[in-house]
Amino acid sequence: MNKDNPKQRDDLIVGRNPVNEAIRSGRELDRILVAKGEKNGAIVAILAKARKKSIPIKEVDIKKLDYISGHANHQGIAAYTSVKEYASVDDIFALAEERGEKPFIVVLDEIEDPHNLGAVIRTAECTGVHGIIIPKRRSASLSFAVSKASAGAVEYVPVARVTNISNTIEDLKKRGVWVYGADMDGKLYTECDFSGAVALVIGNEGKGIGRLVREKCDEIVSLPMKGKIKSLNASVAAGVLMYAAAAEKD
Repeated sequence: MNKDNPKQRDDLIVGRNPVNEAIRSGRELDRILVAKGEKNGAIVAILAKARKKSIPIKEVDIKKLDYISGHANHQGIAAYTSVKEYASVDDIFALAEERGEKPFIVVLDEIEDPHNLGAVIRTAECTGVHGIIIPKRRSASLSFAVSKASAGAVEYVPVARVTNISNTIEDLKKRGVWVYGADMDGKLYTECDFSGAVALVIGNEGKGIGRLVREKCDEIVSLPMKGKIKSLNASVAAGVLMYAAAAEKD
């Protein structure tokens, strides 16, 4: 069955009143889908509230709404919510303190593929990462697909969602965390010291880490590329670096 089939997911809200109440209650919504050309007054009001809260809105063909809602009475609007409540950056530091460990954090700069995010969360849980930080915009969110790809690890790894990754990196540095950005032409990862408080920054699947984010990092770290292909899948690169860091923390 398709991953968007509502029989397999619990992160979909359909209909005007349910979506409106979700916004009013302050529930974390990843995005709202609205039928193209929909101009009903109630929906216009709902979208206005969503924009005030900076909730992404996407216009889609009504057939898509029919399909993802299982042909329920969606009234031209639906919303995706997270399968788990987001944590805060403070929650991540608190978990490290609770364990008596130096903070071990993964920062994802616009990872868009839910399967990559899920895979990173899964490896993070296995390597003792205290939390993952993602941006609110242009990023995969804690959807059903991410939860499935994480093989349940999403229940154990705090994921914080922030407005600005560059500013968050600055905050991490002020709190004593050394920030490594994974990119080309950096220091070989086997020569890096991951033993202290560390954040690993992994970039977008196609573009890598953004220029401003790269500039904020304390150091750029690279993986050796001995074949003809010069880049790794984002979740694979993250996995290699997480295990390298974990080995120094044991």
